[in-house]
Amino acid sequence: MNIEEFNYDLPKELIAQTPLKNRSASRLLILNKETGNMKDTIFSSLPDFLKKGDVLVLNNTKVIPARLIGKKEDTNATIELLLLKAMENDTWECLARPAKRLKVGTKVIFGENDLVAEVFKKLENGLIYVKLIYNGILMEILDKLGQMPLPPYIKEKLEDKERYQTVYAKNLGSAAAPTAGLHFTKKLLNDLQKKGIIIAEVTLHVGLGTFRPVEEENILKHKMHSEYYEMNEKTAKILNQAKENHQRIIAVGTTTTRVLETIVNKYNQYVACSGDTDIFIYPGYQFKGIDCLITNFHLPKSTLLMLVSALAGKENILNAYKEAVRKKYRFFSFGDAMFITNDNEV
Repeated sequence: MNIEEFNYDLPKELIAQTPLKNRSASRLLILNKETGNMKDTIFSSLPDFLKKGDVLVLNNTKVIPARLIGKKEDTNATIELLLLKAMENDTWECLARPAKRLKVGTKVIFGENDLVAEVFKKLENGLIYVKLIYNGILMEILDKLGQMPLPPYIKEKLEDKERYQTVYAKNLGSAAAPTAGLHFTKKLLNDLQKKGIIIAEVTLHVGLGTFRPVEEENILKHKMHSEYYEMNEKTAKILNQAKENHQRIIAVGTTTTRVLETIVNKYNQYVACSGDTDIFIYPGYQFKGIDCLITNFHLPKSTLLMLVSALAGKENILNAYKEAVRKKYRFFSFGDAMFITNDNEV
């Protein structure tokens, strides 16, 4: 399967640079995954397209201000670190820029010595492992020194840090937001529950696996990076019951999808568990964990575009993207949304 099969033309002006004032005012493209039929609406009308008994699964991860700008201890050269994944005893997996300036044993200083990162292992493509040295509470230090790790295609400054968090974010640990969830407001979630839609939560801490570009021409050679996930007993029970009763399971975002598919592939049911997943979903994959998906519009040639193509068919997805470009939908993290459904009324 060639990477070019997942390419499409996108005018730069359609890449959303800032979030809308009202989260649920985003546009929503409804796509029937069986027929390819489409319908335009706005995100706040989502309850009209869900049914009583549907289960909506959210990723409750919270983004940390993971982008740090510091100085190399010996030369004072500027170094940027993106904290990707916490490991044991204050060690972290990071992306460093420029990584070539760093060696094992190098120290990078942040603030007035508030935080020091010492490199203890170097990998390929800018990945390094560091030990963090500090006094106090790490998350408070990161709040003071760190910036929200916005994707490189966003050039505008984010005025309000909270707009890169979902309204239900609670478990700190992500290096990027699960952006499909950015469209929800507390009112919209209440409206959905009033209609009889069941809401469940999982956690996947978004790291390199979600946004790392595919560099292989043959996508089957691409290696996904692992990310931490967890599901609790309450969610597992809700989802197993939904399967038994033939209720639809609707994932909010590709990150949620990866958690549900990982668990069902491993246990053949939903189980309270935690671990790391490097699941790579592309066309040909048979979904066992979800029925429908709420998602944003993804980058050309990305693993996320491959995942949605696996669910709705590559032709249907590329047609929908072409239609979204034609109708000037907003793309990527702060852009509009798509609901991939199996509802025959669409």
